[in-house]
Amino acid sequence: MVGRVKRKAGLAEAAARAARETPPPPCPICGRPLGAKVEWHHLVPKSEGGRVTAAVHPICHRTVHALIPNAELARTYADPAALAAHPGIARFARWIADKPADFHAPTRRGR
Repeated sequence: MVGRVKRKAGLAEAAARAARETPPPPCPICGRPLGAKVEWHHLVPKSEGGRVTAAVHPICHRTVHALIPNAELARTYADPAALAAHPGIARFARWIADKPADFHAPTRRGR
């Protein structure tokens, strides 16, 4: 039960942080304005000791983790500009550029 309570507290904190930031900055991965649904991406994964987060679209967040392993995120792609320059992420950003902010589609693992 403790895990569920912690998770709900984290979601409430993320919603409060999103509400405090007005206007929300654009997504550092795709550059589109953020919509109603926002997830917080650890620039260096928590498993690698990271604490700094950035607000991103849920689809962008899933794509990053589908394409790049955590160790490589920590080592090479801790900077949002470097992450956006990754070939797979750049291809994704070109595809999603004309989609609405809360667009959702299934995310597949990289090949």
